[in-house]
Amino acid sequence: MDTTTPTPPLDENKLIAERREKLAAIRAQGGVAFPNDFKPAHRAAALHAEHDGTEATALEAADVKVSVAGRMMLKRVMGKACFATIQDATARIQLYITLDGVGADTLAAFKHWDLGDIVACTGSLFKTKSGELSVKADSIRLLTKSLRPLPSDFHGVSDQEVKYRQRYVDLITDEEARKRFRARSAALGEIRAFMVASGFMEVETPMLHPIPGGANAKPFVTHHNALDQAMYLRIAPELYLKRLIVGGFERVFEINRSFRNEGISVRHNPEFTMMEFYAAYWNHHDLMDFTEQVLRHAAIAATGSAALTYAGRQVHLDQPFARLTVRDSLVAHCGLTLAQTEDKDLLRSRIVAAGEKAPAHWTLAELQFGLFEAEVEARLWQPTFIIDYPVEVSPLARASDTNPAITERFELFITGREYANGFSELNDAEDQAARFQAQVANKDAGDEEAMFYDADFIRALEYGMPPTGGCGIGIDRLMMLLTDSASIRDVILFPALRHEQ
Repeated sequence: MDTTTPTPPLDENKLIAERREKLAAIRAQGGVAFPNDFKPAHRAAALHAEHDGTEATALEAADVKVSVAGRMMLKRVMGKACFATIQDATARIQLYITLDGVGADTLAAFKHWDLGDIVACTGSLFKTKSGELSVKADSIRLLTKSLRPLPSDFHGVSDQEVKYRQRYVDLITDEEARKRFRARSAALGEIRAFMVASGFMEVETPMLHPIPGGANAKPFVTHHNALDQAMYLRIAPELYLKRLIVGGFERVFEINRSFRNEGISVRHNPEFTMMEFYAAYWNHHDLMDFTEQVLRHAAIAATGSAALTYAGRQVHLDQPFARLTVRDSLVAHCGLTLAQTEDKDLLRSRIVAAGEKAPAHWTLAELQFGLFEAEVEARLWQPTFIIDYPVEVSPLARASDTNPAITERFELFITGREYANGFSELNDAEDQAARFQAQVANKDAGDEEAMFYDADFIRALEYGMPPTGGCGIGIDRLMMLLTDSASIRDVILFPALRHEQ
């Protein structure tokens, strides 16, 4: 029988009250409660990199003076000497606080400081008997009083809701979370540099659109008071970027947010980051070659290798990406013969059996695409470009010159999900106008995701757009892959959540 007395849960309100009392005492002494006159000259990671390999005797002889600051994560109080570990933006380092070093008043004050407090320290580097690089303090100050206790779990926040809602706590306590977002930043920086080095110009286009366009999705609607008109958060930057191609910028790209008023899941967030790029005189084959290069470059920047592991399985961005038509994918992954891919009744029954809808008005091409989405997409683990999409599901893509029923479009699938969508752009103004009209008819029939008719974009095309290829890459999903993250919320600093109760 276990007679161990369980540890009572922490009374957070009581702890906060105690910390407020400590802050009140500091204020009562007449000093500055939150001083802003200390600038650390050193960072923990750099100190470790430079001195971890130095022998203790050599380090003592060198008498290396440092000044550091950070959040106190560990604390061990003894009589005339105490240890604390602080964490700055780069790493952790231990402090050694003694009566001889800082004086009786400061040592007494330190003993009342709490984990989570932000402190500043100056002193000399040395190594403890166990060989840990430390700072022997000759001064230590409280810079910021933390009023809320850190999570009791030493390794970080265990409650996923808290991790996403209070990302600041997650970042304080979880080094893996910090690594994940550093990797995201590094990959984005390298993607930008790669695009510029490839002759693309980075641009910024509107977030507020008078007409939503560029993708089939339900928009967020708002109202502009001064103009007294409805506005939409953009669902894609596509139509504005193509206006720039018309204007003469032959290679442009944008990395920024788009918004879709749709569901939330492990792979969908209503506010997400996407890179779209457009190049005059490129077709969809050029785009596929280049997209492969971009992803491979991003992987190496974030992880050091293009051979990845995701969810315990290998993903080979270091090898050429496969290319399959929609129809061939049904043969390869659904066990159909080429003849069976032409059987509308068979396709419809397979879609329905998979639990999806197959409307009676769907054409053969739409049924083939519907079965692809129902059965094939989730099976595409290694990088695979699916090509030759039907015109019916590609309202902005150029139709093939040799087969007008399909478009010069591709989507890239990895780990069973879409990562990129690109195509040879439709630059025939009359064809584009007709496709917009078809989308309007779908919207009038109740399709909330169908596109609006954009008269200004048609006008732009009427001035003439050169042959152009364009592609969009989902940055958040890419970062999920590069950081081996199961949920899109793990790679977005502040994901969308319901209001806190």
